[in-house]
Amino acid sequence: QVQLVESGGGLVQAGGSLRLSCAASGRMFSSYAMGWFRRAPGKEREFVAAISWSAGSTSYADSVKGRFTISRDNAKNTGYLQMNSLKPEDTAVYYCAARRSGTYFVGMSDWLYDYWGQGTQVTVSA
Repeated sequence: QVQLVESGGGLVQAGGSLRLSCAASGRMFSSYAMGWFRRAPGKEREFVAAISWSAGSTSYADSVKGRFTISRDNAKNTGYLQMNSLKPEDTAVYYCAARRSGTYFVGMSDWLYDYWGQGTQVTVSA
């Protein structure tokens, strides 16, 4: 069982940066792949970024590629999403997710994940 808690959301102007954190409980976090998803008002939840448990593989949605960076620190049981050059269309509730996986697994579909955080709001003003 893994419990996930996101933090770091907030209000930022367009062009600004935020770093989201996802703190995981449990000693085996290092064997879990992690993903970030977001849900904007009136829209479906969508994939943002994912990272394998080894951090050897990453994947990004085209809309955030080059602006967002996913990373993790297994010693701290924490994953991160560094978001730069934020745009108003990045406004959403951001969720981290995790699933036990192989070394290089990265999941880009939400149904692949077993554990979810409660979400953190990111609002980007124009």
